[in-house]
Amino acid sequence: MFRYFYIPLIAIFLFTACNNGSTNKTVPVKSVSLVAERDVHTLSNADSVQFQHLDLDIAVDMGAKRINGSATWTINNNKKAKTLKLDTYDLNIDSVAVDGTKTTFVLDSPVKHLGSALQIPITVSSSMVKIWYKTGKNAKALQWLDPAQTHDKKHPFLYTQSESIYARSWIPCADGPGIRFTYAARVKVPRGLMALMSAENPQQVSDSGAYRFRMDIPIPAYLMALAVGDITFKSIDERTGVYAEPGMIEKSRYEFEDAGKMVKTAEQLYGPYRWGRYDIIVLPPGFPIGGMENPRLTFCTPTVIAGDRSLVSLIAHELAHSWSGNLVTNATWNDFWLNEGFTNYFERRITEQMMGKSYADMLWELGYQDFTVIVNDLGATSRDTWLKMDLKGRDPDDGFSDIPYEKGSHFLKLIELNVGRERFDQFLSKYFNEHAFKTISTAEFLVYLDSNLIKDDTVLRRKLDINAWVFGPGIPANCPRAGQERFMKVDEQRDFFLNDTAAAQLVTKDWTTHEWLHFLRNMPPALSGRQMKQLDDQFHFTKTGNSEIADVWFVMAVRAKYTPAYAAMDQFLSSVGRRKFLEPLYGEMVKTPDGMDMAHRIYEKYRKNYHPIAQESIDKILAKKG
Repeated sequence: MFRYFYIPLIAIFLFTACNNGSTNKTVPVKSVSLVAERDVHTLSNADSVQFQHLDLDIAVDMGAKRINGSATWTINNNKKAKTLKLDTYDLNIDSVAVDGTKTTFVLDSPVKHLGSALQIPITVSSSMVKIWYKTGKNAKALQWLDPAQTHDKKHPFLYTQSESIYARSWIPCADGPGIRFTYAARVKVPRGLMALMSAENPQQVSDSGAYRFRMDIPIPAYLMALAVGDITFKSIDERTGVYAEPGMIEKSRYEFEDAGKMVKTAEQLYGPYRWGRYDIIVLPPGFPIGGMENPRLTFCTPTVIAGDRSLVSLIAHELAHSWSGNLVTNATWNDFWLNEGFTNYFERRITEQMMGKSYADMLWELGYQDFTVIVNDLGATSRDTWLKMDLKGRDPDDGFSDIPYEKGSHFLKLIELNVGRERFDQFLSKYFNEHAFKTISTAEFLVYLDSNLIKDDTVLRRKLDINAWVFGPGIPANCPRAGQERFMKVDEQRDFFLNDTAAAQLVTKDWTTHEWLHFLRNMPPALSGRQMKQLDDQFHFTKTGNSEIADVWFVMAVRAKYTPAYAAMDQFLSSVGRRKFLEPLYGEMVKTPDGMDMAHRIYEKYRKNYHPIAQESIDKILAKKG
């Protein structure tokens, strides 16, 4: 959609491109200009027609693996458009009615990445548009699981993943992050199964298989979510709880014991939680990402269930999205860092409050390592390492790298260090409050930052060097680094090991997951078989139940051709669908001919276990290297 806004360009600067480690020369531009920015990833005409409310009435056919029903949009045609345009992707449109009267419609030819625009004639007074439809076989948002692909292996399961632009594959909608609407839904599922949405949710199975939902706070389409399966619920406290398959519910409840405390900690930092309940659903293994911040119900990977609560910083991240992302949303996917950079920063502040500074410092340092890796992979001068992205003509998922997460959060950390934590916290609290339930672009944020924090402080402006962060590539020279207190001790033990100290003599007592990750990540590119065996005999990495550690270890095993780990790696790849783990492991295998053969064998066995989004990623890896 189009977004028009006046920008006092004193906050925006002309710039010259910089190399990694350099800074930009800036020239203030003191004029005022009218800037138009279009969301290039929606085919809808939400710039002309206001989408106010969605009434969804659907049935989930687990046998046919299809959703069918109707979507009724309440609109305001305040700009007198003659046509309503909606985003669709592989939807079968049966019929359309405007204000109760059936009408004609046109489904345009598909556009790469974006799907097909559904065009419906409307008049100035049109207020209600109803579309009857069915989902297609290539619905990217939908993961249909047979019983064997679930944890308990008794009933089929369905879940959605609508971010970034996949809501259009199960609902005809205006699918852009800058387009917010309320919704109500009636969902019919097979008896005995529970349905959940990003809304007010049931806590018990309905005898009839019919469920009703309401979301009275306007949200964008990418936060539309649905899960259907053999699901049960356990409460954590008065406003938090966990859903999971019966065989996972006790483990999940134990792992998320501190969810209520996290909510209270977040509120102490940046104001009240505004969404009512905060619940978590632990999905079957094929879920392609760590977590998805669907309002009121975080969708979560089972890979965080480590048995020792060591990986629940992911929940702090998804909870933080209740402020940065869900409350204040990036206007377009080119502004994605405004969601994820803020959330990464907020997550680490929650973690610091709950676990202490030295613990949070480890998260910052691991994040910096991820930042370094992605810059090296993309190239230090790559346009894709800017915070303000340019994804025109591309899949918006191309921008879902560590750049918006880590470059964004480190930029905010830099601001905090330069203005002081108390002042920066006041700024963020004001920012979240004044932009609540609204969208914001990068340009608008920079104006807000200038007006409310930088003001006339030219020294501060020079120290921040905003252009190097937002409109420049690579890692800026003023990028902050966290304290290394705990990792220095890890480095010492790694050096001992590499200088032939026996693994059994290393001092590793009370190490957390983060210390182990730092220990393994910074090993030489390929250890010897003897070194791998010594580590494995002492620390049992091949048999670990910690998915973060397992993935790093299996990548090391492939490099070292440490075959004793291969059977466990095969099992890991059969039961994990998270792209964060799949991509580096398949990516490492395809670097050698033998590894390529192994990758194809394993992928052929387990491809159906992975979400369509993950399948697409691995298909590219195998095709590129094959």
